[in-house]
Amino acid sequence: MLIQESYKDVPTQHGGDMRIFTFHPQIPNYPKAKFPGVVVFSEIYQVTGPVARFARQIASHGYIVAAPSSYHEFTGPEALAYDGPGTDKGNAWKIEKKVSAYDEDATLSIDLLTSMETCNGRIGKSGATGMCLGGHLAFRCAFDKRVRAAVCYFATDIHSHTLGQGKNDDSLDRVKDISGELVMIFGKKDTHVPPEGRDLIRKTLHDAGVTFSFYEPAWAQHAFIRDELSKGRYDPALAGICFQMLLELFGRTLNGDLGPMAGEVPEPEDVC
Repeated sequence: MLIQESYKDVPTQHGGDMRIFTFHPQIPNYPKAKFPGVVVFSEIYQVTGPVARFARQIASHGYIVAAPSSYHEFTGPEALAYDGPGTDKGNAWKIEKKVSAYDEDATLSIDLLTSMETCNGRIGKSGATGMCLGGHLAFRCAFDKRVRAAVCYFATDIHSHTLGQGKNDDSLDRVKDISGELVMIFGKKDTHVPPEGRDLIRKTLHDAGVTFSFYEPAWAQHAFIRDELSKGRYDPALAGICFQMLLELFGRTLNGDLGPMAGEVPEPEDVC
């Protein structure tokens, strides 16, 4: 499926305009096609190359993807580097930003999707996913009743209640606000979320009656789906398996609508 990419700068109440990158599927001859919307939340480095490629993968399966830049209060929409200074900035801003500001970003991202004529999420069917910080933000995004499904990759800070300003988030306290279905994915070798932290998340979801799946690949480290090799953690095989889990969940809970076919199928272009 072809993809059209763009962005929109959206004003926020907490500071600065938030750039939301969009990845829109295109099907020739189906001008009335409608697609489900999915919010992709990035790790602490904002919308990097690996995050954009992840968003494109999702969009190529028939989802309109919105990927917000999280740190608009502190900097522009540009991605941070996967190095020491970039990591330090991302970790510092992660706990300077208010939890209410993260929630506003999620609401505005869903609002953008639901405002699109081509998004069938206009009738209340959206999804969310993300990695690291973004996994936690996808978890919180599921508090929004418009979100039918969320896939949270190695979500940090949920078990320790340490997201945002004051390092005192209420994510585990609000799990009963989740009405959609979750998939929680953590590597067993993830040092950011230790075994007891994963156990706490799983038990809390279970006790609250949330519909969820929980997957822990035996040898995976933190950020094992990031297709960037500087930290030596990327596992393409496991990343592919987990992506199939995402597609299964989104395919079962979110629905598209091609509408009627229009026009003739064009001849392929004779270009490289």
